[in-house]
Amino acid sequence: MKELSYLNKYLSKYKSYLGWGVFFLIISNVFAIIPAQVVRYAFDLIKENIDVYRTYRDFEIQQDFYNIFASSILIYGVIILLMALLRGVFLFFVRQTIIAMSRHIEFDLKNEIYAHYQSLPLSFYRKNNTGDLMARISEDVSKVRMYLGPAIMYGLNLLTLFLLVIPIMFAVNTRLTLYALIPLPVLSISIYYVNNIIDKRSEEIQRSLSQLATFVQEAFSGIRVLKAFGRENDSAEKFTMASDDYKDKSIKLAYVNALFFPLIMALIGLSVILTVYIGGIEVIKGSITAGNIAEFIIYVNLLTWPVTSLGWITSIVQRAGASQRRINEFLQTKTDIISHKNFEKEIDGNIEFKDVSFVYPDTGIKALKNLSFEVAPGQSLAIIGTTGSGKSTIAYVICRMYDINAGQVLVDGIDIKDYSLTCLRSQIGFVPQDVFLFSDTIGNNITFGSKNMSQSTILKAAEDADLRGNIEGFPKGFETKLGERGITLSGGQKQRLSIARAVARDPKILILDDSLSAVDTKTENNILNSMSKIMQGKTTIIISHRVSSAKLADKILVLDDGVIVEQGTNESLLAQNGVYKELYVKQLSTEEVVER
Repeated sequence: MKELSYLNKYLSKYKSYLGWGVFFLIISNVFAIIPAQVVRYAFDLIKENIDVYRTYRDFEIQQDFYNIFASSILIYGVIILLMALLRGVFLFFVRQTIIAMSRHIEFDLKNEIYAHYQSLPLSFYRKNNTGDLMARISEDVSKVRMYLGPAIMYGLNLLTLFLLVIPIMFAVNTRLTLYALIPLPVLSISIYYVNNIIDKRSEEIQRSLSQLATFVQEAFSGIRVLKAFGRENDSAEKFTMASDDYKDKSIKLAYVNALFFPLIMALIGLSVILTVYIGGIEVIKGSITAGNIAEFIIYVNLLTWPVTSLGWITSIVQRAGASQRRINEFLQTKTDIISHKNFEKEIDGNIEFKDVSFVYPDTGIKALKNLSFEVAPGQSLAIIGTTGSGKSTIAYVICRMYDINAGQVLVDGIDIKDYSLTCLRSQIGFVPQDVFLFSDTIGNNITFGSKNMSQSTILKAAEDADLRGNIEGFPKGFETKLGERGITLSGGQKQRLSIARAVARDPKILILDDSLSAVDTKTENNILNSMSKIMQGKTTIIISHRVSSAKLADKILVLDDGVIVEQGTNESLLAQNGVYKELYVKQLSTEEVVER
Protein backbone atom coordinates (compact mmCIF):
# COMPACT_ATOMS: atom_id res chain seq x y z
CA MET A 1 0.00 0.00 0.00
CA LYS A 2 3.03 2.26 0.44
CA GLU A 3 3.62 2.20 -3.32
CA LEU A 4 -0.08 2.61 -4.08
CA SER A 5 -0.24 5.72 -1.89
CA TYR A 6 1.12 7.57 -4.94
CA LEU A 7 -2.38 7.21 -6.40
CA ASN A 8 -4.02 9.08 -3.50
CA LYS A 9 -3.71 12.36 -5.42
CA TYR A 10 -5.90 10.88 -8.15
CA LEU A 11 -8.39 9.45 -5.64
CA SER A 12 -8.60 12.93 -4.14
CA LYS A 13 -9.11 14.44 -7.59
CA TYR A 14 -12.02 12.10 -8.31
CA LYS A 15 -13.37 11.91 -4.75
CA SER A 16 -16.88 12.84 -5.93
CA TYR A 17 -16.96 9.69 -8.08
CA LEU A 18 -15.81 7.63 -5.10
CA GLY A 19 -18.26 9.28 -2.70
CA TRP A 20 -21.27 8.74 -4.95
CA GLY A 21 -20.08 5.20 -5.65
CA VAL A 22 -20.09 4.35 -1.91
CA PHE A 23 -23.55 5.90 -1.54
CA PHE A 24 -24.98 3.91 -4.46
CA LEU A 25 -23.29 0.75 -3.16
CA ILE A 26 -24.93 1.08 0.26
CA ILE A 27 -28.37 1.68 -1.32
CA SER A 28 -27.95 -1.32 -3.66
CA ASN A 29 -27.02 -3.56 -0.71
CA VAL A 30 -30.04 -2.36 1.25
CA PHE A 31 -32.22 -3.41 -1.69
CA ALA A 32 -30.42 -6.78 -1.66
CA ILE A 33 -31.15 -7.36 2.04
CA ILE A 34 -34.85 -6.43 2.00
CA PRO A 35 -35.89 -9.41 -0.23
CA ALA A 36 -34.37 -11.83 2.33
CA GLN A 37 -36.64 -10.43 5.02
CA VAL A 38 -39.63 -10.47 2.65
CA VAL A 39 -38.93 -14.15 1.90
CA ARG A 40 -38.88 -14.85 5.65
CA TYR A 41 -42.28 -13.18 6.07
CA ALA A 42 -43.62 -15.12 3.07
CA PHE A 43 -42.38 -18.47 4.43
CA ASP A 44 -43.78 -17.75 7.88
CA LEU A 45 -47.06 -16.61 6.36
CA ILE A 46 -47.38 -19.86 4.41
CA LYS A 47 -46.40 -22.03 7.39
CA GLU A 48 -48.74 -20.26 9.81
CA ASN A 49 -51.76 -20.16 7.49
CA ILE A 50 -51.57 -23.40 5.52
CA ASP A 51 -53.14 -25.37 8.39
CA VAL A 52 -55.87 -22.74 8.81
CA TYR A 53 -56.60 -22.97 5.09
CA ARG A 54 -56.98 -26.72 5.31
CA THR A 55 -59.40 -26.52 8.25
CA TYR A 56 -61.85 -24.64 6.01
CA ARG A 57 -62.00 -27.50 3.49
CA ASP A 58 -65.48 -27.90 1.95
CA PHE A 59 -66.45 -24.44 3.23
CA GLU A 60 -67.13 -21.42 0.99
CA ILE A 61 -64.93 -19.27 3.23
CA GLN A 62 -61.89 -21.34 2.11
CA GLN A 63 -61.91 -19.60 -1.29
CA ASP A 64 -62.08 -16.14 0.31
CA PHE A 65 -59.23 -17.12 2.65
CA TYR A 66 -57.22 -18.39 -0.33
CA ASN A 67 -57.76 -15.12 -2.23
CA ILE A 68 -56.47 -13.03 0.69
CA PHE A 69 -53.60 -15.50 1.24
CA ALA A 70 -52.61 -15.52 -2.45
CA SER A 71 -52.82 -11.74 -2.79
CA SER A 72 -50.45 -11.35 0.19
CA ILE A 73 -47.95 -13.75 -1.41
CA LEU A 74 -48.30 -11.86 -4.70
CA ILE A 75 -47.54 -8.56 -2.95
CA TYR A 76 -44.41 -10.12 -1.43
CA GLY A 77 -43.38 -11.36 -4.89
CA VAL A 78 -43.86 -7.91 -6.41
CA ILE A 79 -41.78 -6.36 -3.61
CA ILE A 80 -38.96 -8.87 -4.26
CA LEU A 81 -39.03 -8.11 -8.00
CA LEU A 82 -39.09 -4.37 -7.34
CA MET A 83 -36.15 -4.65 -4.92
CA ALA A 84 -34.17 -6.67 -7.50
CA LEU A 85 -34.90 -4.05 -10.15
CA LEU A 86 -33.87 -1.17 -7.89
CA ARG A 87 -30.73 -3.02 -6.84
CA GLY A 88 -29.82 -3.52 -10.50
CA VAL A 89 -30.33 0.20 -11.20
CA PHE A 90 -28.09 1.25 -8.31
CA LEU A 91 -25.44 -1.34 -9.21
CA PHE A 92 -25.40 0.30 -12.63
CA PHE A 93 -24.78 3.65 -10.91
CA VAL A 94 -22.01 2.04 -8.81
CA ARG A 95 -20.17 0.95 -11.95
CA GLN A 96 -20.77 4.30 -13.61
CA THR A 97 -19.01 6.01 -10.71
CA ILE A 98 -16.28 3.74 -9.26
CA ILE A 99 -15.34 1.94 -12.50
CA ALA A 100 -15.58 5.24 -14.41
CA MET A 101 -13.26 6.77 -11.77
CA SER A 102 -10.71 4.01 -12.40
CA ARG A 103 -10.83 4.70 -16.14
CA HIS A 104 -10.30 8.43 -15.58
CA ILE A 105 -7.31 7.72 -13.32
CA GLU A 106 -5.95 5.20 -15.84
CA PHE A 107 -6.16 7.92 -18.52
CA ASP A 108 -4.42 10.49 -16.30
CA LEU A 109 -1.73 8.04 -15.16
CA LYS A 110 -0.90 6.96 -18.72
CA ASN A 111 -0.65 10.60 -19.79
CA GLU A 112 1.58 11.39 -16.80
CA ILE A 113 3.88 8.46 -17.60
CA TYR A 114 3.99 9.33 -21.31
CA ALA A 115 4.74 13.00 -20.58
CA HIS A 116 7.45 11.92 -18.12
CA TYR A 117 8.96 9.54 -20.68
CA GLN A 118 9.34 12.43 -23.10
CA SER A 119 11.09 14.57 -20.50
CA LEU A 120 13.76 11.94 -19.81
CA PRO A 121 17.16 12.19 -21.49
CA LEU A 122 18.51 9.99 -24.27
CA SER A 123 20.70 8.13 -21.75
CA PHE A 124 17.52 6.78 -20.13
CA TYR A 125 16.47 5.13 -23.40
CA ARG A 126 19.92 3.63 -23.88
CA LYS A 127 19.57 1.87 -20.51
CA ASN A 128 15.94 0.70 -20.85
CA ASN A 129 14.52 -1.36 -23.68
CA THR A 130 11.37 -0.34 -25.52
CA GLY A 131 9.44 -3.47 -24.51
CA ASP A 132 9.89 -2.66 -20.82
CA LEU A 133 8.78 0.94 -21.34
CA MET A 134 5.68 -0.26 -23.21
CA ALA A 135 4.88 -2.80 -20.49
CA ARG A 136 4.94 -0.14 -17.77
CA ILE A 137 2.56 2.19 -19.58
CA SER A 138 0.19 -0.59 -20.65
CA GLU A 139 0.33 -3.81 -18.59
CA ASP A 140 1.38 -2.21 -15.30
CA VAL A 141 -1.16 0.62 -15.57
CA SER A 142 -3.89 -1.94 -16.37
CA LYS A 143 -3.04 -3.85 -13.18
CA VAL A 144 -3.14 -0.61 -11.18
CA ARG A 145 -6.54 0.17 -12.71
CA MET A 146 -7.83 -3.19 -11.45
CA TYR A 147 -6.99 -1.99 -7.94
CA LEU A 148 -8.62 1.41 -8.49
CA GLY A 149 -11.78 -0.08 -9.99
CA PRO A 150 -12.82 -3.68 -9.21
CA ALA A 151 -10.69 -4.06 -6.05
CA ILE A 152 -12.03 -0.87 -4.44
CA MET A 153 -15.59 -1.60 -5.61
CA TYR A 154 -15.68 -5.20 -4.37
CA GLY A 155 -13.78 -4.29 -1.21
CA LEU A 156 -16.33 -1.59 -0.35
CA ASN A 157 -19.13 -4.00 -1.27
CA LEU A 158 -17.74 -6.60 1.17
CA LEU A 159 -17.38 -4.00 3.93
CA THR A 160 -20.87 -2.51 3.54
CA LEU A 161 -22.53 -5.94 3.24
CA PHE A 162 -20.80 -7.19 6.38
CA LEU A 163 -21.78 -4.06 8.31
CA LEU A 164 -25.39 -4.42 7.17
CA VAL A 165 -25.92 -8.22 7.14
CA ILE A 166 -23.85 -9.62 10.04
CA PRO A 167 -25.64 -7.58 12.78
CA ILE A 168 -29.02 -8.72 11.38
CA MET A 169 -27.89 -12.38 11.37
CA PHE A 170 -26.57 -12.22 14.95
CA ALA A 171 -29.77 -10.50 16.06
CA VAL A 172 -31.78 -13.46 14.70
CA ASN A 173 -29.63 -16.32 16.06
CA THR A 174 -25.96 -16.29 17.10
CA ARG A 175 -25.38 -20.05 16.80
CA LEU A 176 -26.86 -20.29 13.32
CA THR A 177 -24.84 -17.25 12.21
CA LEU A 178 -21.54 -18.74 13.35
CA TYR A 179 -22.18 -22.09 11.65
CA ALA A 180 -23.37 -20.40 8.44
CA LEU A 181 -20.20 -18.28 8.26
CA ILE A 182 -17.66 -21.06 9.10
CA PRO A 183 -16.94 -22.06 5.44
CA LEU A 184 -16.60 -18.47 4.21
CA PRO A 185 -13.11 -17.68 5.65
CA VAL A 186 -11.92 -21.07 4.36
CA LEU A 187 -13.37 -20.12 0.97
CA SER A 188 -11.59 -16.76 0.96
CA ILE A 189 -8.19 -18.25 1.93
CA SER A 190 -8.56 -21.07 -0.62
CA ILE A 191 -9.43 -18.61 -3.38
CA TYR A 192 -6.42 -16.48 -2.42
CA TYR A 193 -3.99 -19.39 -2.83
CA VAL A 194 -5.64 -20.75 -5.97
CA ASN A 195 -5.74 -17.26 -7.46
CA ASN A 196 -2.02 -16.78 -6.77
CA ILE A 197 -1.27 -20.01 -8.64
CA ILE A 198 -3.48 -18.81 -11.51
CA ASP A 199 -1.67 -15.44 -11.56
CA LYS A 200 1.78 -17.03 -11.64
CA ARG A 201 0.81 -19.36 -14.45
CA SER A 202 -0.94 -16.53 -16.29
CA GLU A 203 2.27 -14.45 -16.11
CA GLU A 204 4.25 -17.42 -17.46
CA ILE A 205 1.74 -17.66 -20.32
CA GLN A 206 2.05 -13.91 -20.98
CA ARG A 207 5.85 -14.19 -21.12
CA SER A 208 5.58 -17.20 -23.42
CA LEU A 209 3.06 -15.37 -25.63
CA SER A 210 5.30 -12.31 -25.70
CA GLN A 211 8.25 -14.42 -26.83
CA LEU A 212 6.06 -16.09 -29.45
CA ALA A 213 4.82 -12.72 -30.74
CA THR A 214 8.37 -11.33 -30.81
CA PHE A 215 9.57 -14.36 -32.77
CA VAL A 216 6.72 -14.04 -35.31
CA GLN A 217 7.22 -10.27 -35.67
CA GLU A 218 10.95 -10.73 -36.22
CA ALA A 219 10.34 -13.52 -38.73
CA PHE A 220 7.88 -11.44 -40.74
CA SER A 221 10.04 -8.30 -40.55
CA GLY A 222 13.06 -10.26 -41.79
CA ILE A 223 11.17 -12.43 -44.26
CA ARG A 224 13.46 -11.34 -47.12
CA VAL A 225 16.57 -12.53 -45.27
CA LEU A 226 14.73 -15.68 -44.13
CA LYS A 227 13.85 -16.62 -47.70
CA ALA A 228 17.21 -15.55 -49.11
CA PHE A 229 19.04 -17.96 -46.78
CA GLY A 230 16.44 -20.73 -47.18
CA ARG A 231 15.68 -20.95 -43.46
CA GLU A 232 11.88 -21.39 -43.71
CA ASN A 233 11.89 -24.93 -42.25
CA ASP A 234 14.26 -23.95 -39.46
CA SER A 235 12.02 -20.98 -38.63
CA ALA A 236 8.93 -23.22 -38.63
CA GLU A 237 10.63 -25.65 -36.21
CA LYS A 238 11.51 -22.82 -33.82
CA PHE A 239 7.97 -21.51 -34.04
CA THR A 240 6.62 -24.99 -33.21
CA MET A 241 8.87 -25.16 -30.14
CA ALA A 242 7.72 -21.73 -28.94
CA SER A 243 4.11 -22.64 -29.68
CA ASP A 244 4.41 -25.94 -27.77
CA ASP A 245 5.79 -24.08 -24.76
CA TYR A 246 2.79 -21.72 -24.86
CA LYS A 247 0.39 -24.69 -25.23
CA ASP A 248 1.91 -26.58 -22.27
CA LYS A 249 1.67 -23.54 -20.00
CA SER A 250 -1.94 -22.92 -21.10
CA ILE A 251 -2.93 -26.53 -20.29
CA LYS A 252 -1.37 -26.22 -16.81
CA LEU A 253 -3.45 -23.10 -16.24
CA ALA A 254 -6.56 -24.93 -17.44
CA TYR A 255 -5.96 -27.59 -14.75
CA VAL A 256 -5.95 -24.96 -12.01
CA ASN A 257 -9.00 -23.18 -13.46
CA ALA A 258 -10.83 -26.54 -13.44
CA LEU A 259 -10.33 -26.61 -9.64
CA PHE A 260 -11.47 -23.01 -9.13
CA PHE A 261 -15.26 -23.16 -9.56
CA PRO A 262 -15.81 -26.65 -8.04
CA LEU A 263 -14.00 -25.39 -4.92
CA ILE A 264 -16.28 -22.36 -4.71
CA MET A 265 -19.45 -24.42 -5.25
CA ALA A 266 -18.39 -27.05 -2.69
CA LEU A 267 -17.78 -24.51 0.08
CA ILE A 268 -20.96 -22.60 -0.76
CA GLY A 269 -22.88 -25.87 -0.69
CA LEU A 270 -21.33 -26.72 2.70
CA SER A 271 -22.43 -23.35 4.06
CA VAL A 272 -26.01 -23.92 2.84
CA ILE A 273 -26.07 -27.46 4.29
CA LEU A 274 -24.88 -26.18 7.69
CA THR A 275 -27.47 -23.41 7.58
CA VAL A 276 -30.31 -25.87 6.87
CA TYR A 277 -29.07 -28.44 9.41
CA ILE A 278 -28.39 -26.08 12.32
CA GLY A 279 -31.42 -23.99 11.36
CA GLY A 280 -33.63 -27.09 11.45
CA ILE A 281 -32.40 -27.86 14.96
CA GLU A 282 -33.14 -24.28 16.05
CA VAL A 283 -36.60 -24.42 14.48
CA ILE A 284 -37.33 -27.60 16.46
CA LYS A 285 -36.18 -25.81 19.61
CA GLY A 286 -38.52 -22.95 18.71
CA SER A 287 -35.79 -20.27 18.77
CA ILE A 288 -36.30 -19.37 15.10
CA THR A 289 -38.88 -19.94 12.36
CA ALA A 290 -38.62 -21.78 9.04
CA GLY A 291 -38.61 -18.39 7.36
CA ASN A 292 -35.37 -17.57 9.15
CA ILE A 293 -33.68 -20.53 7.45
CA ALA A 294 -34.72 -19.24 4.03
CA GLU A 295 -33.60 -15.75 5.09
CA PHE A 296 -30.18 -17.06 6.19
CA ILE A 297 -29.65 -18.97 2.95
CA ILE A 298 -30.17 -15.72 1.04
CA TYR A 299 -27.75 -13.90 3.39
CA VAL A 300 -25.13 -16.62 2.90
CA ASN A 301 -25.49 -16.32 -0.89
CA LEU A 302 -25.21 -12.54 -0.59
CA LEU A 303 -21.97 -12.86 1.37
CA THR A 304 -20.46 -15.67 -0.72
CA TRP A 305 -19.22 -13.59 -3.68
CA PRO A 306 -17.86 -10.69 -1.55
CA VAL A 307 -16.00 -13.18 0.69
CA THR A 308 -14.81 -15.10 -2.38
CA SER A 309 -13.62 -11.85 -3.91
CA LEU A 310 -11.56 -11.07 -0.79
CA GLY A 311 -8.81 -13.47 -1.90
CA TRP A 312 -9.08 -12.10 -5.43
CA ILE A 313 -8.92 -8.51 -4.14
CA THR A 314 -5.80 -9.33 -2.10
CA SER A 315 -4.09 -10.70 -5.21
CA ILE A 316 -5.14 -7.64 -7.24
CA VAL A 317 -3.73 -5.29 -4.58
CA GLN A 318 -0.45 -7.24 -4.46
CA ARG A 319 -0.08 -7.17 -8.25
CA ALA A 320 -1.07 -3.51 -8.38
CA GLY A 321 1.50 -2.69 -5.68
CA ALA A 322 4.23 -4.47 -7.65
CA SER A 323 3.18 -2.70 -10.86
CA GLN A 324 2.98 0.70 -9.19
CA ARG A 325 6.47 0.13 -7.75
CA ARG A 326 7.75 -0.36 -11.31
CA ILE A 327 5.89 2.76 -12.46
CA ASN A 328 7.20 4.78 -9.52
CA GLU A 329 10.78 3.79 -10.39
CA PHE A 330 10.38 5.56 -13.72
CA LEU A 331 8.34 8.49 -12.39
CA GLN A 332 10.99 9.09 -9.75
CA THR A 333 13.72 9.10 -12.40
CA LYS A 334 14.42 12.76 -12.98
CA THR A 335 16.02 14.22 -16.04
CA ASP A 336 19.33 15.99 -15.63
CA ILE A 337 18.72 17.92 -18.87
CA ILE A 338 17.11 21.00 -17.36
CA SER A 339 17.24 24.66 -18.24
CA HIS A 340 18.90 26.91 -15.69
CA LYS A 341 17.27 30.16 -16.84
CA ASN A 342 14.67 29.12 -19.46
CA PHE A 343 16.12 31.75 -21.76
CA GLU A 344 14.13 32.26 -24.98
CA LYS A 345 15.29 34.21 -28.02
CA GLU A 346 15.64 33.90 -31.76
CA ILE A 347 19.15 32.62 -32.25
CA ASP A 348 21.61 33.76 -34.93
CA GLY A 349 23.46 30.43 -35.04
CA ASN A 350 26.92 31.07 -33.60
CA ILE A 351 28.19 27.81 -32.04
CA GLU A 352 31.29 27.58 -29.85
CA PHE A 353 32.80 24.58 -28.06
CA LYS A 354 35.23 25.46 -25.22
CA ASP A 355 37.34 22.56 -23.91
CA VAL A 356 34.36 20.20 -24.12
CA SER A 357 34.72 16.70 -22.71
CA PHE A 358 31.98 14.09 -22.63
CA VAL A 359 31.69 10.55 -21.29
CA TYR A 360 28.65 8.39 -22.08
CA PRO A 361 27.01 7.69 -18.70
CA ASP A 362 25.87 4.16 -19.54
CA THR A 363 29.07 2.83 -21.16
CA GLY A 364 31.79 5.03 -19.66
CA ILE A 365 33.24 5.69 -23.14
CA LYS A 366 34.99 9.06 -23.37
CA ALA A 367 33.69 10.37 -26.70
CA LEU A 368 35.02 13.96 -26.63
CA LYS A 369 38.29 15.18 -25.13
CA ASN A 370 38.90 18.90 -24.54
CA LEU A 371 37.26 19.79 -27.85
CA SER A 372 37.33 23.45 -28.94
CA PHE A 373 36.05 25.05 -32.16
CA GLU A 374 33.71 27.80 -33.32
CA VAL A 375 31.22 28.15 -36.17
CA ALA A 376 30.04 31.63 -37.12
CA PRO A 377 26.38 32.34 -38.01
CA GLY A 378 25.64 31.22 -41.57
CA GLN A 379 28.92 29.32 -41.79
CA SER A 380 29.10 25.62 -42.65
CA LEU A 381 31.29 23.13 -40.82
CA ALA A 382 32.06 19.57 -41.91
CA ILE A 383 33.16 17.03 -39.31
CA ILE A 384 34.99 14.05 -40.79
CA GLY A 385 36.21 10.95 -39.02
CA THR A 386 36.09 7.21 -38.74
CA THR A 387 33.44 5.28 -36.83
CA GLY A 388 33.61 5.97 -33.09
CA SER A 389 35.60 9.20 -33.44
CA GLY A 390 32.87 11.27 -31.69
CA LYS A 391 31.19 12.89 -34.71
CA SER A 392 27.58 12.07 -33.76
CA THR A 393 28.26 12.96 -30.13
CA ILE A 394 28.84 16.58 -31.21
CA ALA A 395 25.37 16.61 -32.79
CA TYR A 396 23.79 15.17 -29.64
CA VAL A 397 25.54 17.75 -27.48
CA ILE A 398 24.40 20.68 -29.64
CA CYS A 399 20.81 19.43 -29.55
CA ARG A 400 21.31 18.89 -25.82
CA MET A 401 20.36 15.25 -25.87
CA TYR A 402 23.24 14.89 -23.40
CA ASP A 403 24.94 17.35 -21.10
CA ILE A 404 28.72 17.59 -21.26
CA ASN A 405 30.97 16.63 -18.35
CA ALA A 406 33.43 19.50 -18.71
CA GLY A 407 33.82 22.73 -20.67
CA GLN A 408 31.13 24.88 -22.27
CA VAL A 409 28.91 24.83 -25.35
CA LEU A 410 27.75 28.32 -26.32
CA VAL A 411 25.09 29.37 -28.80
CA ASP A 412 25.30 33.11 -29.60
CA GLY A 413 27.62 33.46 -26.61
CA ILE A 414 25.07 31.97 -24.18
CA ASP A 415 25.54 28.60 -22.50
CA ILE A 416 23.03 26.15 -24.03
CA LYS A 417 22.10 25.10 -20.48
CA ASP A 418 20.49 28.51 -20.05
CA TYR A 419 18.21 28.16 -23.07
CA SER A 420 14.71 26.76 -22.84
CA LEU A 421 14.93 23.28 -24.34
CA THR A 422 11.88 23.92 -26.54
CA CYS A 423 13.29 27.22 -27.76
CA LEU A 424 16.70 25.72 -28.58
CA ARG A 425 15.50 22.55 -30.30
CA SER A 426 12.74 24.29 -32.26
CA GLN A 427 15.43 26.30 -34.08
CA ILE A 428 17.60 23.28 -34.93
CA GLY A 429 16.98 21.04 -37.92
CA PHE A 430 18.49 17.66 -37.08
CA VAL A 431 18.82 14.77 -39.56
CA PRO A 432 19.93 11.78 -37.44
CA GLN A 433 22.15 8.99 -38.68
CA ASP A 434 19.46 6.42 -37.83
CA VAL A 435 16.50 7.70 -39.84
CA PHE A 436 13.08 7.25 -38.26
CA LEU A 437 9.88 7.75 -40.25
CA PHE A 438 6.35 7.49 -38.89
CA SER A 439 3.60 5.24 -40.27
CA ASP A 440 1.88 8.22 -41.86
CA THR A 441 1.73 9.98 -45.22
CA ILE A 442 4.87 11.35 -46.85
CA GLY A 443 3.46 14.86 -46.54
CA ASN A 444 2.81 14.49 -42.81
CA ASN A 445 6.32 13.10 -42.29
CA ILE A 446 7.75 16.24 -43.92
CA THR A 447 5.56 18.58 -41.84
CA PHE A 448 6.33 16.70 -38.60
CA GLY A 449 7.27 19.17 -35.88
CA SER A 450 5.75 22.16 -37.69
CA LYS A 451 2.27 23.61 -37.69
CA ASN A 452 0.31 25.05 -40.59
CA MET A 453 3.05 24.42 -43.16
CA SER A 454 2.05 25.52 -46.64
CA GLN A 455 1.99 23.12 -49.60
CA SER A 456 4.61 25.22 -51.40
CA THR A 457 7.00 24.81 -48.44
CA ILE A 458 6.48 21.03 -48.49
CA LEU A 459 7.14 20.89 -52.25
CA LYS A 460 10.28 23.02 -51.93
CA ALA A 461 11.64 20.90 -49.06
CA ALA A 462 11.10 17.74 -51.11
CA GLU A 463 12.76 19.34 -54.13
CA ASP A 464 15.76 20.52 -52.10
CA ALA A 465 16.19 16.96 -50.80
CA ASP A 466 16.07 15.65 -54.41
CA LEU A 467 12.96 13.65 -53.52
CA ARG A 468 10.10 15.42 -55.29
CA GLY A 469 10.42 13.37 -58.49
CA ASN A 470 10.27 10.10 -56.52
CA ILE A 471 7.25 11.22 -54.52
CA GLU A 472 5.29 12.42 -57.52
CA GLY A 473 5.98 9.05 -59.15
CA PHE A 474 3.92 7.33 -56.44
CA PRO A 475 0.19 6.82 -57.28
CA LYS A 476 -0.94 9.00 -54.36
CA GLY A 477 2.03 11.38 -54.35
CA PHE A 478 2.49 13.15 -51.02
CA GLU A 479 -0.56 11.30 -49.64
CA THR A 480 1.24 7.97 -50.02
CA LYS A 481 1.04 6.10 -46.71
CA LEU A 482 4.38 4.79 -45.48
CA GLY A 483 4.70 1.40 -43.84
CA GLU A 484 6.18 0.82 -40.39
CA ARG A 485 9.38 2.86 -39.98
CA GLY A 486 9.05 3.91 -43.65
CA ILE A 487 9.52 0.38 -45.04
CA THR A 488 7.78 1.48 -48.27
CA LEU A 489 10.84 3.58 -49.20
CA SER A 490 14.41 2.62 -50.06
CA GLY A 491 17.27 3.52 -47.71
CA GLY A 492 18.25 6.57 -49.78
CA GLN A 493 14.65 7.79 -50.02
CA LYS A 494 14.27 7.52 -46.25
CA GLN A 495 17.35 9.67 -45.73
CA ARG A 496 16.21 12.26 -48.25
CA LEU A 497 12.76 12.40 -46.65
CA SER A 498 14.43 12.96 -43.29
CA ILE A 499 16.44 15.84 -44.83
CA ALA A 500 13.23 17.33 -46.28
CA ARG A 501 11.63 17.15 -42.83
CA ALA A 502 14.56 19.06 -41.30
CA VAL A 503 14.86 21.81 -43.93
CA ALA A 504 11.08 22.36 -44.14
CA ARG A 505 11.25 23.96 -40.67
CA ASP A 506 13.66 26.63 -41.97
CA PRO A 507 15.96 26.17 -38.94
CA LYS A 508 18.72 28.54 -37.86
CA ILE A 509 21.05 25.58 -37.24
CA LEU A 510 21.05 22.59 -39.58
CA ILE A 511 22.80 19.36 -38.53
CA LEU A 512 23.25 16.51 -41.01
CA ASP A 513 24.56 13.45 -39.19
CA ASP A 514 25.88 11.11 -41.91
CA SER A 515 22.54 11.68 -43.65
CA LEU A 516 23.80 10.79 -47.14
CA SER A 517 25.40 7.42 -46.37
CA ALA A 518 22.62 5.45 -48.11
CA VAL A 519 22.65 7.39 -51.40
CA ASP A 520 24.97 7.00 -54.36
CA THR A 521 27.59 9.61 -55.29
CA LYS A 522 25.47 11.14 -58.08
CA THR A 523 22.44 11.60 -55.79
CA GLU A 524 24.74 12.90 -53.07
CA ASN A 525 26.10 15.56 -55.43
CA ASN A 526 22.54 16.54 -56.48
CA ILE A 527 21.49 16.89 -52.85
CA LEU A 528 24.64 18.80 -51.90
CA ASN A 529 24.12 21.21 -54.80
CA SER A 530 20.57 21.82 -53.58
CA MET A 531 21.83 22.04 -50.01
CA SER A 532 24.25 24.81 -50.91
CA LYS A 533 21.23 27.05 -51.52
CA ILE A 534 19.51 25.89 -48.34
CA MET A 535 22.63 26.37 -46.25
CA GLN A 536 22.83 30.06 -47.08
CA GLY A 537 22.03 32.03 -43.93
CA LYS A 538 22.03 28.89 -41.77
CA THR A 539 24.72 27.54 -39.55
CA THR A 540 25.24 24.06 -40.99
CA ILE A 541 27.13 21.15 -39.52
CA ILE A 542 27.73 18.23 -41.89
CA ILE A 543 28.84 15.09 -40.10
CA SER A 544 30.11 12.34 -42.37
CA HIS A 545 32.71 9.65 -42.97
CA ARG A 546 32.72 10.66 -46.66
CA VAL A 547 35.16 13.33 -47.75
CA SER A 548 32.88 14.20 -50.69
CA SER A 549 30.24 15.53 -48.25
CA ALA A 550 32.74 18.02 -46.84
CA LYS A 551 33.57 19.80 -50.09
CA LEU A 552 30.91 22.50 -49.73
CA ALA A 553 31.79 23.32 -46.13
CA ASP A 554 33.56 26.56 -45.23
CA LYS A 555 35.56 24.72 -42.60
CA ILE A 556 36.45 21.07 -41.98
CA LEU A 557 37.35 19.30 -38.74
CA VAL A 558 38.96 15.85 -38.79
CA LEU A 559 38.25 13.89 -35.61
CA ASP A 560 40.02 10.86 -34.24
CA ASP A 561 39.08 9.32 -30.88
CA GLY A 562 37.31 12.48 -29.72
CA VAL A 563 40.21 14.81 -30.57
CA ILE A 564 40.62 17.27 -33.48
CA VAL A 565 43.64 16.06 -35.43
CA GLU A 566 43.28 18.45 -38.40
CA GLN A 567 41.18 21.47 -39.34
CA GLY A 568 40.95 23.86 -42.25
CA THR A 569 39.37 24.14 -45.71
CA ASN A 570 39.23 21.36 -48.28
CA GLU A 571 42.19 22.86 -50.20
CA SER A 572 44.35 23.57 -47.15
CA LEU A 573 43.83 20.08 -45.73
CA LEU A 574 44.70 18.44 -49.04
CA ALA A 575 47.86 20.51 -49.11
CA GLN A 576 48.86 19.23 -45.65
CA ASN A 577 49.13 15.62 -46.91
CA GLY A 578 47.74 14.38 -43.57
CA VAL A 579 44.80 12.25 -42.40
CA TYR A 580 42.29 14.13 -44.54
CA LYS A 581 44.38 13.69 -47.69
CA GLU A 582 44.74 9.97 -46.95
CA LEU A 583 40.96 9.57 -46.55
CA TYR A 584 40.37 11.63 -49.70
CA VAL A 585 42.66 9.45 -51.83
CA LYS A 586 41.24 6.19 -50.48
CA GLN A 587 37.62 7.21 -51.06
CA LEU A 588 38.35 8.69 -54.49
CA SER A 589 39.98 5.44 -55.65
CA THR A 590 37.06 3.41 -54.23
CA GLU A 591 34.51 5.52 -56.11
CA GLU A 592 36.48 5.08 -59.37
CA VAL A 593 36.46 1.29 -58.92
CA VAL A 594 32.70 1.33 -58.25
CA GLU A 595 32.03 3.46 -61.36
CA ARG A 596 34.02 1.03 -63.54
